[in-house]
Amino acid sequence: MKSVCAMMAVISAAVFLLTVGCERILIPILKSHKLGQKILEIGPRWHKNKDGTPTMGGIGFIVPSLVVAAVFFILRAVEGSSSDWIPLALTLGFAVGNGLIGFVDDYCKLIKKQNEGLNWWQKLVLQLALAAAYVCVMAYTHNMTTVVTLFGKTLDLGWLYYVLAVLVLTGIVNGGNITDGIDGLAASVTCVIGGFYALWAAVVLSEQLGVIAALLVGSSLGFLVYNFHPARVFMGDTGSLYFGALTVGAAFMMNQPVVAVVVTAVFIVEMLSSLLQVGYFRLTHGKRLFKMAPLHHHFEKCGWGEVKIVAVFSAVQAVFCALAWFLL
Repeated sequence: MKSVCAMMAVISAAVFLLTVGCERILIPILKSHKLGQKILEIGPRWHKNKDGTPTMGGIGFIVPSLVVAAVFFILRAVEGSSSDWIPLALTLGFAVGNGLIGFVDDYCKLIKKQNEGLNWWQKLVLQLALAAAYVCVMAYTHNMTTVVTLFGKTLDLGWLYYVLAVLVLTGIVNGGNITDGIDGLAASVTCVIGGFYALWAAVVLSEQLGVIAALLVGSSLGFLVYNFHPARVFMGDTGSLYFGALTVGAAFMMNQPVVAVVVTAVFIVEMLSSLLQVGYFRLTHGKRLFKMAPLHHHFEKCGWGEVKIVAVFSAVQAVFCALAWFLL
C-alpha cells in the first residue's frame, strides 16, 4: 500500500504543479488571441459578466497529465512491464480522444464567435464511435469482461454488455460536459471522484487505478487555482469531456460498470435534468420542470450562490462515492 500511495502522491503533486504553471502561461495566450467564452442570451443573465473569459483551459491540465503519464510509462517500460499497462493506456487514450472532440467543438465556437460549435449529432456520433472503439479494443485485449457483479451476485450479459457499456460511457462523458456550467463545479466534483479512486487504488493495490486517481486529483486541484469563483479561465469542452471520460473510464478499466454509474452520480443527474427539462417542455407545450436546466442553474434561480452550489454538489458527490464503496 505504501508504494501505491507514494506513487500517487508524486504523480498528483507533479501534475498539480505543472497544471498551475501551464495555466499561468496559457491564460495570457488565450486572452491575447481573444479566445473567450461567448455567453448565450438564454443563459442566466448574471453570467453575462463572464463573457470573454478565456476558455479551452482544459489544455492546461491535459498536457501536463500526458507528460507525467508518459514519464510513468517510460519508467515502467525500462523495468520491462510495459505490456501490463494496456488498460491504463487505452483509458487515457479514450479520455484524450474525448478531449480532442471537445477541442474541435471549442475551436469551432471561437471561430464562429458564438456559443455553438459542432452540431449535437456530430459530437454524439464521434463520442459513440470513440466509446465503441474503446470497448472493442479493451475486449479484444481481454481487459474487459461481460460479467456484472452486484452485492456478491454475478450476471453475464454477453454481447448486450458491450452495447450498454458504449451508451453508459457516452452518457457519462456528456454528463461531465453539462456539469461544467458554473465556476469550479466540474473540477470540484472530479476531484472528489479522484479521491475515491485514490482510496480504492490504495486498498486493492492497483497502480493503474492509482495513476488515474492521481491525474484526476492533481489536474483538478491545479485547475481550481484559476477556475474557482470568480473564474479566470474555463476548461471548455476540451477539459470537461476529458474529465468525464477519465472518471467513467477508470471504473470500466477495473471492470466495475455499476460503480461507474454510482461514482459519477452528479454528472448523471446533471445530464438527466437537461433531458427531462427538454422532454417535459415538449410534452406540456411550454411548461418547465425546473426553473432552468441543467440542475445547477435551477439552484442559481433559487438564489444559491456559485460557491454554495459547488460545495453542496461536491458533498453530494462524496456521499455517492461512499455508496459506491459498498458496491466494491
